[in-house]
Amino acid sequence: MDNNTLAFFELLRAGLWEKETRLSQYSGIDYSAIMKMAEEQSVVGLITAGLEHVRDVKIPQAWTLRFIGSTLQIEQQNKAMNGFVAQLIELLRKRDVYTLLVKGQGIAQCYEKPLWRTSGDVDLLLSDTNYEKAKEVLLPLAIEADTEFKSLRHLALTMKEGFVVELHGALHSRLSGRMDRVIDKAQQDGFYNGNVRSWNNGRTTVFLPSPDNDVIFVFTHILKHFYIEGIGLRQICDWCRLMWTYRDELDLQKLESGIKEAGLMSEWKAFAAFAVKYLGMPEEAMPLFNKNDNRKANSKKADRILNFVLETGNFGHNRQHKHSDNFFVGKIQGACFKLRDFIRHARLFPLDSVKFFLHYAMNGVTVAKDISSRKTRSLKI
Repeated sequence: MDNNTLAFFELLRAGLWEKETRLSQYSGIDYSAIMKMAEEQSVVGLITAGLEHVRDVKIPQAWTLRFIGSTLQIEQQNKAMNGFVAQLIELLRKRDVYTLLVKGQGIAQCYEKPLWRTSGDVDLLLSDTNYEKAKEVLLPLAIEADTEFKSLRHLALTMKEGFVVELHGALHSRLSGRMDRVIDKAQQDGFYNGNVRSWNNGRTTVFLPSPDNDVIFVFTHILKHFYIEGIGLRQICDWCRLMWTYRDELDLQKLESGIKEAGLMSEWKAFAAFAVKYLGMPEEAMPLFNKNDNRKANSKKADRILNFVLETGNFGHNRQHKHSDNFFVGKIQGACFKLRDFIRHARLFPLDSVKFFLHYAMNGVTVAKDISSRKTRSLKI
């Protein structure tokens, strides 16, 4: 890595864990390059927090102000989204619709500065009955809607407030039946066993998955995008902060059983090595991690994960400009990227990459509209 990338990770670790850092060992830092990486990885707020903890060099005032300005915009966006989430949850409850908020604003509460985490969409996880009821409530209020993927029980709606609400009847990976069965089990544990936690969002209590189940949801979501679209540092930071915040509450035996049942232990150990090596995740707080367990192999896998993360950016951000504006050409280009990624990841996880690709292809998703796309709304409300 060059000095700019090394300094970027130094600042990221400082912001992620709120600890002092030093930059004097990195000469000739180009803060425009650091800002570019922060934007690509959706971690501008964390880098700004890291700048607050630099103790040995003076950051150029112009760049300090630019990072602060961008972070204040993130903060305002989060305040607006939190208000919207409260209104949304209250509206649904009045209509007898009950849901779990997943990812996003719920995970943000695990950070030292929740309002500095770059927000995305509002993701709601619902039982079959509540999924249908939520559609009835929200479709008339939406200004645009994506095509509904009924087999995946997924519908994305753009609301008049400008926020995108994604309704999920399931959080399937599209990679493996084994993985999806573990995800379903975690989902049912929340719906039918009441295994949830809560976030007091102003005067509204918002229910979130329990820490044990949320770790499963977040990690499988990381793998889904790692294999299919591209993954950024924000999602991996979310995973780390979730496990750090609930480090004394996680049922490690249950977690290990779930990861083994899903067939993901190799992926878990590789990403754990990445989190410890590059993000500064404390070893004692990283479940199922032993630094001496295949240390050399997992360290090499961590390096390759790093290269892929930096290349693709948040949800494939760095590749978006490479896609043609022509719908069909763009789909072919996207399929080629996906195939190339599966082949590339076979160097890290040989058996899983083949199995995951076959599962993905057999379900016809390679030629389906990418459900995470925000470019085209097929249904006008």
